[in-house]
Amino acid sequence: MSARALTAALGGWRTREPAYEALADGIRILCLDNRIAPRTVLPAERELATALGLSRSTVSTAYQSLRDSGHISSLRGSGSVTLPLRRSAESTAAPEVGMIDLQQASPPAWPGLAGYLALAAADAVTLTARAGYDVLGRADLREQIAQQYRSRGIPTSPGQIMVTTGAQSAIHLLATALITRGDRVVIETPTYPHAADAFRLAGARLIGVPVATHTGWDLERLTELFFRTRPALAYLMPDFQNPTGRSMTADDRAAVLEWAERTGTMLLIDETTADLDIDRGPRDRGFVPTSESSVIRIGSLGKTVWGGLRVGWIRADAELIDRLVVARPSRELGTPEFEQSVALRLIPVLGDIVRDRAAYLRAGRDAVVAALGDRLPAWQVTQVDGGVALWVELDAPLSSALVMGARAEGVLLSAGPRFALEGGNDRHLRIPFTAPPEELIAGVEVLARVWPSVVRQAPVGIRDMWSAPV
Repeated sequence: MSARALTAALGGWRTREPAYEALADGIRILCLDNRIAPRTVLPAERELATALGLSRSTVSTAYQSLRDSGHISSLRGSGSVTLPLRRSAESTAAPEVGMIDLQQASPPAWPGLAGYLALAAADAVTLTARAGYDVLGRADLREQIAQQYRSRGIPTSPGQIMVTTGAQSAIHLLATALITRGDRVVIETPTYPHAADAFRLAGARLIGVPVATHTGWDLERLTELFFRTRPALAYLMPDFQNPTGRSMTADDRAAVLEWAERTGTMLLIDETTADLDIDRGPRDRGFVPTSESSVIRIGSLGKTVWGGLRVGWIRADAELIDRLVVARPSRELGTPEFEQSVALRLIPVLGDIVRDRAAYLRAGRDAVVAALGDRLPAWQVTQVDGGVALWVELDAPLSSALVMGARAEGVLLSAGPRFALEGGNDRHLRIPFTAPPEELIAGVEVLARVWPSVVRQAPVGIRDMWSAPV
């Protein structure tokens, strides 16, 4: 990280504390918020001192404070490097009757789904005459999915499609087939935690690229990672990223594709939230490579139709699809015929479903934004144009404590560290807007009621960092 970039990230870091401790606290907060990713090389002491207008001894003492608190390590000849923070082990709590469960960012079933389930059930005689599951996917369904890509200007044949039991199954299968233990994988932070888990299980060495609600992807960090580490794969969610809700610009997409092709990095583009557009309008999703083998796309009906309809897909070159067909039976035997039959009927009406979803999600998003603005005005809420959640910045790094306090009051949420790659993000809270507006407003009321006591009970050190301007 350059001294210029760190100076800009620190902002108004000076407080009434000694300058060295205020500087150290500013860097600690950036680490906690994941605005500085783990294993980032900080600028040299002399370089940072010049940029900040400080003496070198002040910066040296600040770095020593960071070493003492376990935020950085320094080796002669290697500089000062930020360390991974303790990753949250928080697990999903089982909701009890009467609780508001906002842990899962999945909308309820599309209202028209029941009719399509009934149509598929009426075809039971035909379905039961088949094997019951399919390792590759029905030919007619794969053709429909291929047509969806062709309509976006991406030439696709059914042979480039595999139907999976949801997007998560697709990620696990691809991680197993593509990653060799020790391979480097670039992944966003914060990120979809189950994707990170899948790559870890495959033995990958994960390298985080920060995504911020205001500025999006840290492209300076990303280009440095591509060219320095030559990762085997990069997992990205460029449209309505979960949890931040950010979308890449056209220039971002073009730059990332160029860097990937120049470094031989395979891109895995997760498009499971891409259709959940509320206000943005149609966009070219980009990432059309010069070589079919360099970009893989995954999608599903889980967010657009219903999480209980376990149908997803992989779009890749035909050779990789053949490899996945061989690798898949060791994990699972295929996608059930009934779910595929339902999907076959739904894909032709996806346009109508997406329009219905936009109206539903708009109501939820607007209700949460208004409630937070009224009840918790000190929290920073960045407007999002689609997706499933808000990535809210609290006015103190107490997300985990807040989640536990809200749980005791009947509201279930996931704290910011749940989405961090290697700790941090305790200043952020993911608030899905996929529940009905009345539930969302009630949830915010609980947060507003619990928050003051969470702050009062915070350790003194956390309060000190909270009071320091960022």
